[in-house]
Amino acid sequence: MEIRYAVHPEDVKSYDTKRLRKEFLVEKIFSQDEINMVYSMYDRIIVGGIMPVKKKLKLETYDEIKAEFFLQRREIGLINVGGKAKVTADGMVYELEYKEALFLGQGVKDVVFESDDTEKPAKLYLNSAPAHKSFPSRKVSLSDANVLHLGSLESSNERQINQLLVKEVVPTCQLQMGMTELKPGSVWNTMPAHTHNRRMEAYFYFEVPEGQAICHFMGQPDETRHIWMKNEQAVLSPSWSIHSAAGTSNYIFIWGMAGENLDYTDMDIIQPNELK
Repeated sequence: MEIRYAVHPEDVKSYDTKRLRKEFLVEKIFSQDEINMVYSMYDRIIVGGIMPVKKKLKLETYDEIKAEFFLQRREIGLINVGGKAKVTADGMVYELEYKEALFLGQGVKDVVFESDDTEKPAKLYLNSAPAHKSFPSRKVSLSDANVLHLGSLESSNERQINQLLVKEVVPTCQLQMGMTELKPGSVWNTMPAHTHNRRMEAYFYFEVPEGQAICHFMGQPDETRHIWMKNEQAVLSPSWSIHSAAGTSNYIFIWGMAGENLDYTDMDIIQPNELK
């Protein structure tokens, strides 16, 4: 588990490319037969990936979280971006197909991950946030999602937002997750850009075609920065930062949020012509 500290927006103004990437980019999400995690001081979110191939992987606790088991004081959301996965949580078995999600509530002790086919291993992208109450665990498919259609091809941002782990679908303490799919010919996500002071966010980009890339925009609206990203990488977004991107092709991204605010529409919009 890697630790990432929070930084002040005034400090970020002086960061060069190397420092920006060090503080906000999570380059390694998936490694064969490993669980990779980054613990961020932004609302104590944990971002990571689980890729069981030749063996089962157990969700162990870490010294950094000072807990008897991982979900003692946490909840977790998982979205499968690989082959069929099987997750066993306190004896309950959940089978996750591509793009299906799973929420595990506070107090779940024994969690094991495995792939159905070693030739097509599961890739479980995860977000975890502190929890003060236990809510029921639940699998969520795309058919269960709250779906929004936003943008247009004319503005290069026609997209479908699949709200998977949100309060309208699954009760959680503070964790929210969803998946946005860009339509062919569209490259801009989350436009117009926005900030939300009562929650942070993390983005994970996947289905980025070989040889293509994502340019993720961050920073305060009047002092923006960018980070170039590859397929299956994640980026942390502080509450004071915008979080938007354009790709050299259409792609899919998973957004995850943690904080006190569960209202998806509570945000401060910044129009494109206001950005600097």
